[in-house]
Amino acid sequence: MPAIVGVVQVISIASSAVFHIGDVYRISPLSNAKTFAGAGSFNTGDSLHVQNYQSSTNTFDPDIVDQGNYLNV
Repeated sequence: MPAIVGVVQVISIASSAVFHIGDVYRISPLSNAKTFAGAGSFNTGDSLHVQNYQSSTNTFDPDIVDQGNYLNV
């Protein structure tokens, strides 16, 4: 069923975001990311005590291209 939409102001939109007005069959945004983090980086909680005396993150990636989002719909 069609919708009646008034004035719309978009200030900014992220690169992997979707802005949609009107009817749609399917919206499927795709994105990918690679994250490097050291020991204890993603720990969460109350009164957390982490002991990382020697920590190194290996960011060496010999691949030229990683798996993409091709044909992932």
